[in-house]
Amino acid sequence: MTTLKSKLKEDLTAAIKGRDELRSSTLRLTLTAITKEEVAGTSARELSDDEVQKVITREAKKRREAAEAFAKGGRAEQAEREKAEGEVLAEYLPKPLSDDELRAIVAQAVEEAKAAGAEGPRAMGQVMKIVNPKVAGLAEGGRVAAVVKQLLAG
Repeated sequence: MTTLKSKLKEDLTAAIKGRDELRSSTLRLTLTAITKEEVAGTSARELSDDEVQKVITREAKKRREAAEAFAKGGRAEQAEREKAEGEVLAEYLPKPLSDDELRAIVAQAVEEAKAAGAEGPRAMGQVMKIVNPKVAGLAEGGRVAAVVKQLLAG
């Protein structure tokens, strides 16, 4: 069992013993998503820590989107619950990049793309190919794309 998955299970046990309903239900749903991912496909397999982290990231994104949808629909109580679940999941993810850190990585990638002969908005694909592996799991794709567009336009 991977270390991240075992930590989730230990924390779930502690949350159940501590009668922390929000934390235990969030961790249960996340562990279910991990198990579902493990048995998907032709044969069952054990996920690596990176793969477990991707599942947690996906679950956190679902919570964020659900919170926004509930807030727009006027269901503040549900939105708060989704936000709280997202905060629980955020504890298991690496700290996201700040705007300045992201801008520095993208600026370096833009320079690399220009050195390779790509310029202007058409270079977006090349820059994204350089940036994505560096920021995987640390910044959302939409946020990265916005910074890339901004730096290529300017």
